[in-house]
Amino acid sequence: MKLDGLHHITMITGDARRNVEFYADVLGLRLVKKTVNFDAPEAYHLYFGDEQGSPGSLLTWFEFAGARPGRAGVGMVHTIQLGVASEAALDFWAERLAGRGYGGRRGERSLSFADYEGLGLELVVADEGNPPLRALHPDVPTEHAILGVEGARAYVARDSAADRGLLTDTLGFTELDEGGYRLGGETRHFHWSYDAYGERGIQGAGTVHHIAWHSRDEDHVAWQRRVADAGMRVTPVIDRDYFLSIYFREPQGILFEIATTSPGFAVDEDPEHLGEELRLPKQHEHLRPQLERSLSPLSNPRATAGRQA
Repeated sequence: MKLDGLHHITMITGDARRNVEFYADVLGLRLVKKTVNFDAPEAYHLYFGDEQGSPGSLLTWFEFAGARPGRAGVGMVHTIQLGVASEAALDFWAERLAGRGYGGRRGERSLSFADYEGLGLELVVADEGNPPLRALHPDVPTEHAILGVEGARAYVARDSAADRGLLTDTLGFTELDEGGYRLGGETRHFHWSYDAYGERGIQGAGTVHHIAWHSRDEDHVAWQRRVADAGMRVTPVIDRDYFLSIYFREPQGILFEIATTSPGFAVDEDPEHLGEELRLPKQHEHLRPQLERSLSPLSNPRATAGRQA
């Protein structure tokens, strides 16, 4: 039984319109689902990824309109690494981001920058064999498109044997160097790293809420048992409409989720029109008239491009 790399990473934004503008236009990802937070239906939950919304490509946001800026600190993810194919792709993105007002810093085979709320992002040349998970965008050449999520870095107060045991013994990560781990699945891998840091974080706009690992459907309940047997306080299986989930906090306090492959994002929308209409969890469908009045109108760039074609 193995986790197959990453499923998704979920953040907080205070501005859904700018969120769509940056991730679906500037970065060229596809807005694959426009729905609401199960636990706070007055808040959008927006999903971005490749053309199908494949696990491993997904970045998602809760919009708490007007949320104050947060700050990554101990027990929080501070940087998300997105794969590209080459150094030439890094050159393309450095120019594109600068043209949109986002400065970047080149490193060795990488480009670091922040989004409109200060979330740390890094483009890295992906050279370890993950299948490409591309979205289509008219202004982004296919050879330069983002290929999926390659890794993430989190702040911790100290090196912990409990963290190491959970990751390696329970979840199947391989320890690499100091603070570094690799999750290798059947089809995808993911790099996970801890960086020592002393300050407490503040959750708010521009911060990561949780990170979700990808389980095969048939293994999900077994993962729940394994995590519980490791001493973690794990939730019951929760139906999130597009996947099933369990949640628990790793020893440093970072919220982990394990999510299934199925049923996927085409369960309630035509694959050609993902993310174009507001979809609501079944228990919140009765709130549709109220939510359609209160949520900010959002235009899916893919739908707009289709109408203009």
